[in-house]
Amino acid sequence: MAFRLPALFFLFVSLPIFSHSAPLTLDYYKATCPDFERIVREHVHEKQLKHPSTAAATLRLFFHDCFVEGCDASLLITSNAFNHAERDSDPNISLPGDAFEIITRIKTALELACPGVVSCADILSAATLNLVVMLGGPRYELLLGRKDGLVSQSAKVAENLPRTNMTMDELIKVFEKKGMTTQEMVALIGAHTIGFSNCKEFADRIYRFSPTQPTDPEINPKYADALKTLCTNHHINKTMSAFNDVLTPGKFDNMFYKNLPRGLGLLPSDHMLYKDPRTKPFVDTYAANESAFFKDFSAAMMKLGQVGVKTEPHEGDVRRRCDTFNAVNA
Repeated sequence: MAFRLPALFFLFVSLPIFSHSAPLTLDYYKATCPDFERIVREHVHEKQLKHPSTAAATLRLFFHDCFVEGCDASLLITSNAFNHAERDSDPNISLPGDAFEIITRIKTALELACPGVVSCADILSAATLNLVVMLGGPRYELLLGRKDGLVSQSAKVAENLPRTNMTMDELIKVFEKKGMTTQEMVALIGAHTIGFSNCKEFADRIYRFSPTQPTDPEINPKYADALKTLCTNHHINKTMSAFNDVLTPGKFDNMFYKNLPRGLGLLPSDHMLYKDPRTKPFVDTYAANESAFFKDFSAAMMKLGQVGVKTEPHEGDVRRRCDTFNAVNA
């Protein structure tokens, strides 16, 4: 069975982790939009129940947004004749429409309830948290007060996105540029417990592993055969995808880590987590203890959510529409 939603992770830029001059807070909209969290929660639940791919799509969208220009909703901007925006860069073309749609729905409702108050960046952050929780994942503190960014350029995307075929040295360096430790990297990649990856991301492992071995011998043989069948026509059908977690793909749990020693890691970078001595201890810990994974994932997500945020008027604003800058609508 083929799905349109591709891989959940991979993306990063070299922005400082805490670049804002004013801190985010838990009760930012308490006075100005008291129904903010209720509105987000209701729309998220309705959308996820009707379209189960929404959670993984939105989580991936959140990652992609935060790692280019910081968590400022710059990824939501559409291109026009004068600007080729982030979402239309090659690495972002495959981002699923369900994620963009849920943010648009929530923004529309909030503009009716409290016009001009809630940023698209905060909506994306809140929607991501609610969807993670809805699938059984941990609830972490929702820090708010982000402004929406004033820049979105596709040229800034590709050079900042980690690739699934990077070496572990390369991946660790990419995360370090964001101020993330190796442990935080392993915890964040645990987002692959939900969602899908496009066949092109792992095709070399099953068809072209080496001149003498077309298939990676460390992939579970039955799993490899199933993937070969699924991805047979992936050159023709570019949307062919597979679950990141083949056993519990619709549940946010620690099965992703349990799968790795069984040869059920899908992406080359996923498999490396179990093979490399710098990351294997964390994989073993999270596979044995879901609570430990949830705790570290929560902390890493809160840290990620503060990457490159804008809080001052000169840094950003609150868009009237998430897909266009306010100047365009003026």
